[in-house]
Amino acid sequence: MPNSSRRSVRRPALVVSALALSCGAVLTTAPLAHAKGPSPTPTPTPPVGMSTVGGERLGAPGTQVDPLGGAPALPAKLTARSWIVSDAESGEVLASHNAHWKLPPASTLKMLFADTVLPKFDKTQTHKVAVSDFDGVGAGSSLVGIKENLTYTVKDLWLGVFLRSGNDAVHVLSAMNGGVDSTVLEMQAKAEDLQADDTEVISPDGYDMPGQVSSAYDLTLFARSGLQNPDFRAYCSTVRARFPGEWKTTKAKGGKKATKKRETFEIQNTDRLLTGDYDLPSYEGIAGVKNGYTSKAGNTFTGVAQRGGRTLLVTVMHPSEGHNMVYKEARQLFDWGFQADGKVTPVGVLVPPKSALATASPSPSPSSGGTARAGNPADPTSASAATSSGGGLWTALAVTGGSALVVAAVAFFVLKRWPLPKRTTTAEAGTDRS
Repeated sequence: MPNSSRRSVRRPALVVSALALSCGAVLTTAPLAHAKGPSPTPTPTPPVGMSTVGGERLGAPGTQVDPLGGAPALPAKLTARSWIVSDAESGEVLASHNAHWKLPPASTLKMLFADTVLPKFDKTQTHKVAVSDFDGVGAGSSLVGIKENLTYTVKDLWLGVFLRSGNDAVHVLSAMNGGVDSTVLEMQAKAEDLQADDTEVISPDGYDMPGQVSSAYDLTLFARSGLQNPDFRAYCSTVRARFPGEWKTTKAKGGKKATKKRETFEIQNTDRLLTGDYDLPSYEGIAGVKNGYTSKAGNTFTGVAQRGGRTLLVTVMHPSEGHNMVYKEARQLFDWGFQADGKVTPVGVLVPPKSALATASPSPSPSSGGTARAGNPADPTSASAATSSGGGLWTALAVTGGSALVVAAVAFFVLKRWPLPKRTTTAEAGTDRS
């Protein structure tokens, strides 16, 4: 979708402070007499021709896995329309199912929002919220509870994004970033740099919009990119935090002056692999990243976990309905991935960003008469064509760009084995602000 048409799709403006008043109201209409129920909707099937970024196998419909001797069997009866298991450091895709199927992403798209906007503002910077900051927040959005005319730190806002998936926090940060329209354009440009070619961004918060899609492969790229940033890692691994509320004034007593203090309230991460639930313990080694839900997207989830020196990324999109089903299937895939260490041949690779390839491109020799192919960021085959046989990131980059490219790409992704934080139990709100 060209940017001009993308910009024509806009949500109606709402004032978030009024949403709480309308939450209890449910509009109903009387059913027509003798009306028949809707016809059953057929189960969607993936398109025949999907992207092959990362390898030919990843563009094929159905489950892709190449087990070696002693490899564990994949979990039985997985219901997700799309999923992918990959090594976060090497980029090797261990197994996938319809990895490039374009589906509504829900709030997992907020990972791309964070990739784009989070590096721009110091976390101690403050912002006084205006009513106009909430323009375009969709009806029924998840909210953290931001109020107009109150001041918040950037850290507060990001905790609202990651823990409560607050669309109000996304729109306030977008307003700080020049507005929703410019933020969406920047997000699309970021997706293109990451070679996330399945992604079309219409709204920065993942709210259901016509034409807004991503894929399990692209969501994994967004998570992997975000995890390069220590603030991203800290926010996505936080279980609960104190969030700033309203100011309260205590009455003067006994000759003492009245005092003014800002209240706080607790927010908890909605990622059940982090927090656990009555039917689901928290997952050993989990450190984020993002979950989502809309009626169109169903449940979506991308997670990162570390065990025994290995870091895995798992993305699951639109499993069958059922309590915590997306987390249960992600948990099974994590377990499989850790057990399959060294026992499968990779079926593809998570490609590096075009900008990383361009930076790492070796200079052409005088006799070569041209630039090395991997140095052309516009060539989508530069990092994916060599991965069809499943050789992994280092093989792919060695074939296409030489040892200099390998070193640069590894340095971009690994960052000394990504110091993933343990789950942060509680993050405190900032100091009192007017």
